[in-house]
Amino acid sequence: MPLMAKAAAEGGAVGIRANTVCDIRQIKAVVELPVIGIIKKEYPGTGIYITTSMAEVDALVACGVDILAVQGTSERRPDGKDAAAFLREVKAKYPNQIVMADIATMEEGLSCAAAGADLVGTTMRGYTPQTQACGETDISFIHTLAQRCPVPVIAEGHIHSPEIACAAMQAGAHAVVVGGAITRPAEITARFVGAIRAQAGENK
Repeated sequence: MPLMAKAAAEGGAVGIRANTVCDIRQIKAVVELPVIGIIKKEYPGTGIYITTSMAEVDALVACGVDILAVQGTSERRPDGKDAAAFLREVKAKYPNQIVMADIATMEEGLSCAAAGADLVGTTMRGYTPQTQACGETDISFIHTLAQRCPVPVIAEGHIHSPEIACAAMQAGAHAVVVGGAITRPAEITARFVGAIRAQAGENK
């Protein structure tokens, strides 16, 4: 992961989003870019898996994340708190920590912003039961959210190409987080191979 982060920095990235304290520490040792930090962990009985507990928040803050990302979707956490209550608790404990809420719907975005989130990301759109039909980057949603939300919007999720990233920025996103299109070599290779094989089939 540090080598991938270093390559991204050399390519012009202005920040890195990383999972786990171990990876974040190693990444911060090799690049000077700001890091969006998360801890992914599944808990029984809830769809919340991105920075779910205050213990995880404590660990991320302690390792020096520049931006702390938490899931801001409508499901309840294992302790029964909703996203707004959790965000208020985080900001009360760490008032100077920049916090990003990963959301899927307009209501979630506005609620998280009102609860103290400094940034709202479209990370979870397409990954919750209410938004499963959104299998691609929802540019119109980004545009509307950017217009209505009082804090900067980060476009994230299904950003598969530079063209989609540009469209998200033109729609009003403050920044774009690109994940698998950069970090998953197997998927990248499969897209190229699939396109070539499809074309070969058409030319038969």
